[in-house]
Amino acid sequence: MDCRNARRNISAYLDHRVPASESQAVRNHLNACRACALESAEQQRLRRTIRSLPRRTPPADLTLRLRVIASKARAEIQGPGRWTRLQNRLALALENLMRPMALPAVGGLCSAVFMFSALIQTFMPAFAMVRTASSFDPPTMLLTQPMLKYIAPIPFGGDAVVDVKIDNNGCIYGYTIVSETGPNDQQLRRSIENNLLFTEFWPATAFGVPIAGTIRISYRSPAGIDVKG
Repeated sequence: MDCRNARRNISAYLDHRVPASESQAVRNHLNACRACALESAEQQRLRRTIRSLPRRTPPADLTLRLRVIASKARAEIQGPGRWTRLQNRLALALENLMRPMALPAVGGLCSAVFMFSALIQTFMPAFAMVRTASSFDPPTMLLTQPMLKYIAPIPFGGDAVVDVKIDNNGCIYGYTIVSETGPNDQQLRRSIENNLLFTEFWPATAFGVPIAGTIRISYRSPAGIDVKG
């Protein structure tokens, strides 16, 4: 037996775990080789030193702690793959990034809703706010008086001032003769009615919505007509 095989078997030889044939060969080599004998003596001294150490009693919960550690290690080995762990880390980082922005975003949304609720009346269409004209309305372009669209050139004798009432469709639904002068008042009235029968108007408007209104027409003999809204 050479030195390499002898040194490899020294530990088993000292523990009496080699077959009898190999044990005799190791013993013969140690008796013949000083270097291997010194190696065997050093291992024997180390064994005696270890055996001379006092025995340590392991903690009562050592077994439980070892089992917990082993369970965690097994869970990490058998847990989600690398891609899943990367996704979880990215999701956590994104959540931590968006959390400081959540409160300002909610505050801005609440402010926008409040401002929109306060100003919604100003966004409503004009016809939803004003349906009728008032005598106190300022004379702006948003309020227009009835206008003459067409009038028949019917001759009549005498002068008259007539207030014609126009509905929101531009149709005449009544009139009042404010003043009249002529040789025959009945004939003048018939002339006015015949004239109004063939007269068309555009209705008054309030913020673009047609409404009822009154227009004044002045008839002058023989065929002069003056219209005022």
